[in-house]
Amino acid sequence: MATLILLRHCRSTANTSGVLAGRTPGVALDGRGAAQAAALPARLAQVPLAAAVTSPLQRCQETLSPLLEARPGLPLFTEDRISECDYGDWSGRKLAELNDEPLMEVVQHHPSAAAFPGGESMRAMQARAVDAVRYWNARIEAEHGAEAVYLMCSHGDIIKSLVADAVGIHLDLFQRISVEPCSVTVIRYTRLRPFLVRLGDTGDFRSLAPEEDEGAAGTERDAALGGGAGAP
Repeated sequence: MATLILLRHCRSTANTSGVLAGRTPGVALDGRGAAQAAALPARLAQVPLAAAVTSPLQRCQETLSPLLEARPGLPLFTEDRISECDYGDWSGRKLAELNDEPLMEVVQHHPSAAAFPGGESMRAMQARAVDAVRYWNARIEAEHGAEAVYLMCSHGDIIKSLVADAVGIHLDLFQRISVEPCSVTVIRYTRLRPFLVRLGDTGDFRSLAPEEDEGAAGTERDAALGGGAGAP
């Protein structure tokens, strides 16, 4: 079957302001995000893409814009099922404020039981994303052959949930996975099993450097809901 490149959107204004964007309209890339997007055509230059599929949200569409300009014949499709998790009443709120919500502990440690007030459950989020990938795998293979490679631009929690499905781990463990903005994750699907070929590859190792705040070094940190902002 097809090989899927999962691309998390480049850094957004919500990432840098510490806001859980969710499906809030009008969330654009920030300056660094725009630079990350501009570098994508060179990063992917050696990959013959059969198609690109994107979340309908603005930050994903802006991420793909330079790539589409560099490859004017590349088919582009919008897929609602890979849109950001519907965080409901949490959307647009500061992550620091949300950390005090009792539900956040469930989101971190038992996400399969987490349902956002006024939004969707994390189980429903994963199920729709997996259904979308299965659909596009079959379609791309039927139209372009079993060796085809295609790209899907989506969001942090969506990509983490797809990785969990591909490697056969429970959704309750998906918070152990990290994918930074503009990171590339590659899953090769076959008839019997998927293979995780790349995970969260940015080519940028700044986020591995010790933090300037000595008090933060070595401390336990929760997973960033929505995926986090990546390296400074």
